[in-house]
Amino acid sequence: MNKKNKVKLQKSTYGFIAPAFILYSLFVIVPTISSVYYSFTSWDGISPVVRFIGLNNYKEILTSARFGNALKNTVILTIFISLLENAFALGLALLVDNVKIGKNFFRSAFYIPVLISGIVSGFIWKIMYNYNFGAINTILNDIGLGNLKQDWLGNNKLTLIMVGLVLVWKGAGYYMIIYLASLQSVSTDVIEASQIDGANAIQRFRRIIIPLISGAFTINFTLSLINGLKVFDQINVMTDGGPGFTTETLVYLLYKVGFNEGRQGFGTAVGMVLLFIIIILNSLQQKFLKSREVQL
Repeated sequence: MNKKNKVKLQKSTYGFIAPAFILYSLFVIVPTISSVYYSFTSWDGISPVVRFIGLNNYKEILTSARFGNALKNTVILTIFISLLENAFALGLALLVDNVKIGKNFFRSAFYIPVLISGIVSGFIWKIMYNYNFGAINTILNDIGLGNLKQDWLGNNKLTLIMVGLVLVWKGAGYYMIIYLASLQSVSTDVIEASQIDGANAIQRFRRIIIPLISGAFTINFTLSLINGLKVFDQINVMTDGGPGFTTETLVYLLYKVGFNEGRQGFGTAVGMVLLFIIIILNSLQQKFLKSREVQL
C-alpha cells in the first residue's frame, strides 16, 4: 500500500470513529470532568453563579453523621445482596441444570423478575409489604400466624433487609444465567471420573464444580458489588430513604442533597467519593477472586 492510500485509509478510519468518540465525549468524558469541578463548589444546580470553595465539601463529608449513616447502610445492603443473591442464583442454576423436564420453562420463569424495571418491582413489593392489605400479612393472617404481622417498611430494624430481599428477588435470575452457562461448560468427563473414584455429590460440588466455575463467581460478585453500591430505584419508590434515614444509601443521599436540598456541589462530592469507593472495592475483590480461579 502506497503512502497516499495509507493516508486515505487513516482518514476514513477516523471518520468512522469520530461519531462514537463525539457521543462518548459528550455523555461520559465531559460530565465526568464537570463533576470533578463542581465537587469543589457550592453550586445549587440552578444558579448561574458557581462559587469555588475548595475542599470544604470533602471536609464536610468526613465529619457528616448523615454521610456516615448512608455509608453504613450502603455497606450492609451491598454485603447482604452480594452474598444472598449469589447463593440464591447458584442454587437456581444447579436446580435448572439438573432438572430433567421443563428446563427451558424454569430458566425463563426464574429470569422474569430481571425484566421488570426497578420502579415497577418497587411498587409491587411496596403493596405486598403493606400492613393493612399486603399479600404477606394477609397470608400470615389466613394461616393463623397473624401475630407475626409487621409493618415491614415502617420497622427501623427490618426495612433495609426488606429492600435487600426485593433486590435479591429481582437480580438473582440474571446471575443464575451466568452460573448456568458456566455449569454447562464443565466437562462431563471430569464429573464421571470423580464418580468412578468414589466422590459423592457434595465432594464433587466442593472439589470440582466450584473451582471450575470460579470465573462465574468473579463476574457475578463484581456485578452484585457495583449494583449494591448504586441501588436507587427500589429505595426511592419503597421507602424514600426512611423511616428516618434508615435506608438512605450513598446514591440516595447524593440524590436528596443534590436535587431536593439544592446542594449540587456537595452531592457531586458524594458521587466522587462513591466512585472512589467502587474502584477500590472492585479492585480488591477482583484480585481476591481471580487468585482463586482455576485455569483450564
